[in-house]
Amino acid sequence: MQTLDMDALRDNATEASQLLKALSHPDRLLLLCQLTEGERSVSELEELVGVYQPSLSQQLGVLRREGLVASRRDGKQMHYSIADPKALAVLETLYTLFCGEPQ
Repeated sequence: MQTLDMDALRDNATEASQLLKALSHPDRLLLLCQLTEGERSVSELEELVGVYQPSLSQQLGVLRREGLVASRRDGKQMHYSIADPKALAVLETLYTLFCGEPQ
């Protein structure tokens, strides 16, 4: 049986906890769910999720600081996409569990 490196496990647990904390806000989770389908502009996110300024900017700022989304500017418009493959994997699992067709 392989001996587990407790320092590595602790680091991984901390990383997982930070990801789950970022996902725990309903508006952030809705934004990320929309981004699983691909890059979206701020105006698209406003319309799709129903979260408006300044709350939208605040939640996107949290996601940016946590490294979960990447942003790019195209003229006056900001576009966002998922930047963390681990977050995308968790979101895909959540989608399957909570957003798929009812059984």
